[in-house]
Amino acid sequence: MDTHILTRTESGGAVPAHDLRHHGDAEVRDDGSALIDLAVNVRADTPPTWLREHIAASLSGLAAYPDGRAARAAVAERHGLPVERVLLTAGAAEAFVLLARALGARRPVVVHPQFTEPEAALRDAGHTVGRVLLREADGFRLDPTAVPGDADLVVIGNPTNPTSVLHPAADVARLARPGRILVVDEAFMDAVPGEREALAGRTDVPGLVVLRSLTKTWGLAGLRIGYVLAAPETVAELERAQPLWPVSTPALAAARACVGAGALAEAARAADRIAADRAHLLAGLRDFAGHGLRVVEPAEGPFVLVRLEHAATVRSRLRDLGYAVRRGDTFPGLDERWLRLAVRDRETVDGFLAALGRVLAAG
Repeated sequence: MDTHILTRTESGGAVPAHDLRHHGDAEVRDDGSALIDLAVNVRADTPPTWLREHIAASLSGLAAYPDGRAARAAVAERHGLPVERVLLTAGAAEAFVLLARALGARRPVVVHPQFTEPEAALRDAGHTVGRVLLREADGFRLDPTAVPGDADLVVIGNPTNPTSVLHPAADVARLARPGRILVVDEAFMDAVPGEREALAGRTDVPGLVVLRSLTKTWGLAGLRIGYVLAAPETVAELERAQPLWPVSTPALAAARACVGAGALAEAARAADRIAADRAHLLAGLRDFAGHGLRVVEPAEGPFVLVRLEHAATVRSRLRDLGYAVRRGDTFPGLDERWLRLAVRDRETVDGFLAALGRVLAAG
């Protein structure tokens, strides 16, 4: 497998420019029109009523400082871990900042294409960041041997945003070695039926740090809640870098609710629906192969990645028809030919496919 390794030094002092701070919400934010959102990877029609009510009930306790002990214990129980291996964070994004600032990495490497916030946080903390660029020709699949042996912090997503590739857990675990922190972003793993290939809960992988987000499946992006699973000494280092009371009382209430047995069963049902809706979207997209559209498959996340010429023009014309999709050229390893599409219900997908067909037919 031919995988490209790129660092600042090897490229003459600078890596190719990408807007690492561009995220899907920018596609629908500050727009006067009511766009149908296929750009943001938050599950539609969330949070559910029961969760909103549970969060609202916590507001009567806002006079007290947040106490995360019960939520931390609930997360630990959900993954069969001691509480010393759990750290609650204000979303996965805070965890990336803590990792960049607290662990003293000398040669961090990020496996791309993937969520750009880990590299942005490392750069902001003053690190020189190496990139391993997975290739389209290989289906954007991981080759563990491509990661430099001297990398002491490696970041990879699974399933990976934006490619929707689900790497085998065994391949990801092969990246671990003594003296290395292996960060696996599993923000979308609960959207995978059975959470197959998950490393969350594993204690036999040296240096493993797993990040989970509760904002995607439960529609809590505005509340900011996620967590880190890692060795107790790593959790302690990250916790020392956190400000006091980093997670709000409503977010703590949400965390406890979202890892309960009933919520896990609901998330499992949602993952099955997402898989069925994704299959419907993929089948419709394949019909446009004659227009030069290619889909990265197999797709396992709640989004799919497509390549087509003039993608920027297609994206603009889709906006004119009321649909927002995510540009792909801000992800290292991709260019202006790529778009990411969030999986939605069949009715929404059918409307989108009809709009895409109009755009492509018009040339």
